[in-house]
Amino acid sequence: MKIRVAMHHSPQINHFLKESFFFYTIAIGMDSCYSYVSKNYDRNFEFTDSTLLGRHFSVTLHPEDIIICEKAGMQCFNAPGQLFSATLRKHNGHGGFVTTQWEMQAIFDDNGQPEGIFCVGYNITEFVDTRSRLNTAHTQLNEIGFIQSHLVRKPLANIIALTALIEQDLTDERSSQLCKMLTQSAGELDQMIRDISDKTDE
Repeated sequence: MKIRVAMHHSPQINHFLKESFFFYTIAIGMDSCYSYVSKNYDRNFEFTDSTLLGRHFSVTLHPEDIIICEKAGMQCFNAPGQLFSATLRKHNGHGGFVTTQWEMQAIFDDNGQPEGIFCVGYNITEFVDTRSRLNTAHTQLNEIGFIQSHLVRKPLANIIALTALIEQDLTDERSSQLCKMLTQSAGELDQMIRDISDKTDE
């Protein structure tokens, strides 16, 4: 039943993907050139007011990612009917790159001969950047936790111990009171550092 529904709606699905502002749809022929590109793909990766149709697939790719694309294509032909994924960097037209995620499948003609690869992709640059920032923040928190629990608390513990020793030798009530206040404040600071360290370890 699901297959019949999918086949019934395939024209609408194809039109949706063709007109999508979110997804990219492309097909690469056996000559390694684009045999189809959606409007959104041209809009994002063609920077000469023309079209990528007929051009070699590598023109949009980061040079290091060409081999990733080639390997994914070989997988598609070795396992017809299966989808294979790849994360690829594409030129953004400003000297940099955006990160894109793709799913690919081999295309065959009515005689079972390979015609190319059909691909559906989308931009994951924001996701990748956010994940990178979170990883950096996590690393920084771990470093802060280490500094607090090992480097800061050691001299603080020494201060607490020294104030306790000094307090034992004091005879002046005013000085003794100030020393107790110093010990209390140092203890409160030590507890705050413990609490912060516990949170950075979570």
